[in-house]
Amino acid sequence: MADPAMMEIGISTFLETTPDPVTGKVISHAERLRNAVEEIVLADQVGLDVYGIGEHHRPDYAGTAPAVVLAAAAPMTKRIRLTSAVTVLSSDDPVRVYQAFSTLDGISNGRAEIMAGRGSFIESFPLFGYKLDDYDELFEEKLELLLAIRASEKVTWRGGHRPAIHDLGVYPRSVQNPLPVWIASGGTPESAIRAGLLGLPIAFAIIGGMPESFATLVSLYKRAAARAGHDPATLPIATHSHGFVGETTEQAAELFFPPTQAQMNVIGRERGWGQHYSRATFDAARGLRGALYVGDPEYVAEKIILLRKNLGVTRFFLHVNVGTMPHRDVLRSIELLGTKVAPIVRKELARIEGAK
Repeated sequence: MADPAMMEIGISTFLETTPDPVTGKVISHAERLRNAVEEIVLADQVGLDVYGIGEHHRPDYAGTAPAVVLAAAAPMTKRIRLTSAVTVLSSDDPVRVYQAFSTLDGISNGRAEIMAGRGSFIESFPLFGYKLDDYDELFEEKLELLLAIRASEKVTWRGGHRPAIHDLGVYPRSVQNPLPVWIASGGTPESAIRAGLLGLPIAFAIIGGMPESFATLVSLYKRAAARAGHDPATLPIATHSHGFVGETTEQAAELFFPPTQAQMNVIGRERGWGQHYSRATFDAARGLRGALYVGDPEYVAEKIILLRKNLGVTRFFLHVNVGTMPHRDVLRSIELLGTKVAPIVRKELARIEGAK
């Protein structure tokens, strides 16, 4: 894992297969998976630090098996770290999760990570035979087992939702020791405190409001870590936010708004938000203090630098894209993030650190 004093910049995606808001076309899952491999290879070539794929089990996303997609790109990349974003640990088997990502770790020679979360989408629970009533208990129990597996080749463990394990080995073992495990949070104090007490890095999904408001959660996380005997200064903190880098801020907004509006309205109807996602909402969110990182390279870099100042983050995921966009546009955004945005951010942070 990178030095927490440094700033990593990368891409996250759910591998959307939503209708194109302009043409109405829906690409196949197979095409989206192949596009993802191309994105990962490009992200590595342009110097980005990490690429993450979120796990979902519904028709408008293709990312049911992030480790498999990441492994497909691993031999074609050299440096980029490869992570889930997130693994829905509550409805998965920690043994298989560890095996999948330790296999990815071997193929990539030590570049795999797991980002474990409870899941904001719930389709995986009935699919794999779990009850939503056990939502919190499942996560706590399975996280405990996952951490036990990464800590020891032979495992003895007993819980309430999975058959017990008595002195059994879990293979293959990861190249990294330990295999990095992050806690992913939508912004609850409980998740921040849990991650801090365990001394695990945390990733906050910031997709609305003002990112600076997460400073309270960062503080809770660091205080919990210190209380448990961990050094908060050594623990990485990541954020994930929607965004798009264009040649100009106007172009970025015009390209990114239609698919974002379409998918946010779908999710809004499912969750009963009762509010249409408007252009005014979008434009407000892409303001300097908003949660949308949409603009030209200089503007997106300015927002990331402000995020670092306000929250002390060590890793930033730009979530491209929310709804289906032309593949060429996504590739260009990734290219601009790596070749334009990241160098600006790194240079400015080096200047700030050097001035201290």
